[in-house]
Amino acid sequence: FFFVPFFWKTLHTMATVITLTALADNFMYLIIDQQTKKAAVVDPVEPQKLMAEAQRQGAQITTVLTTHSHYDHAGGNNAFKKLMPELTIYAGKGDNAEAAMVEVGDGDSVQVGVLEFQVLQTPCHTVGHVCYYLQTADAKCVFTGDTLFVAGVGNFFAGTPSMMHASLKKLAALPDDTLVYVGHEYSVSNLQYAAFLEPKNPHVAEKLAWAKDVCAKKQHTTPSSIGGEKLYNPFLRAVFGEPSVMQHCQTSDTVAALKFVREEKSAGAWKSHI
Repeated sequence: FFFVPFFWKTLHTMATVITLTALADNFMYLIIDQQTKKAAVVDPVEPQKLMAEAQRQGAQITTVLTTHSHYDHAGGNNAFKKLMPELTIYAGKGDNAEAAMVEVGDGDSVQVGVLEFQVLQTPCHTVGHVCYYLQTADAKCVFTGDTLFVAGVGNFFAGTPSMMHASLKKLAALPDDTLVYVGHEYSVSNLQYAAFLEPKNPHVAEKLAWAKDVCAKKQHTTPSSIGGEKLYNPFLRAVFGEPSVMQHCQTSDTVAALKFVREEKSAGAWKSHI
């Protein structure tokens, strides 16, 4: 698994992605266009942390990118707007996110300096969940909120297995070298379940050992990559009908397999086998 830094350089500019922690296990992101020093933030539930970091970086926050309406992601929007009235707050269509000013969906884009974020609708965890995809001259990244985690996916609170299946297929269609910036630090637990489901998968074993080491050092397991997730994420592997996953789920239907994996992971009985 290749090491990915928190910044990259393009032919015309440099975009910096800075990860900040919030609440118990949330991630927030500050994305800075180094050409203009304009910046976006993703899911700023603790806005003052992001404001302080932007000041340290000499950046001006102009944009809030909300992935979904749950409090631990959108719950800082009102406070942020009061602190910085000039902000524009984006959120998914129909998601009723706190303080949303512009609702976006498939085909929409958000401009921050010279950076352009493409909106991907990924409903299921919430009805209007969206992800934000950024492609520069030589790098790609996607901010996935609670749709896709490292080796996991969000609960199907507002949708069906078919909806999550479609959302995951959409994300999996991004280039394999796309960096995946997730909404929570759930990686060790997710990979422990993946190891239960596919005990002979060497990619799972390697990633789990890595994640345990990273977390023990109080570091972050975000970002991963789309290509990596295809190797060790049991939910994506169900969507793509990986034989070992399908055998575990005792079905040939990939939607049924996704439903099985989600229910088994949530039930937790597997934990007694690790």
